[in-house]
Amino acid sequence: MSKEEVIETAGKTWRTLAEKGETSIADLAKILQQEEELVCQAIGWLAREDKINYNTRNNKTMVSLVESEIRSFAGLMQQAQAGEENPVARKSNALTGKTKNTRRIS
Repeated sequence: MSKEEVIETAGKTWRTLAEKGETSIADLAKILQQEEELVCQAIGWLAREDKINYNTRNNKTMVSLVESEIRSFAGLMQQAQAGEENPVARKSNALTGKTKNTRRIS
């Protein structure tokens, strides 16, 4: 497991939680088709950035995005519907630190 995998999984986790809402860690790992340990590390990454809420229900740890992140996702979806070029991927890339490879022509 590498730092890059954790960061990439954090982006996928963010998007999944934005789309599905509160989810158990076990279910999130199944949805993402990742090991639970990697998903827990990704959740920790997002928690460090104050993007995650934790809750316990029926002895299961549940996670969800904080309200400001849900609003951010909704805004990105509106931009996508308005025809902007993949704003959700741009937000996910901002989470992961990835940038689009561009070449400057002089």
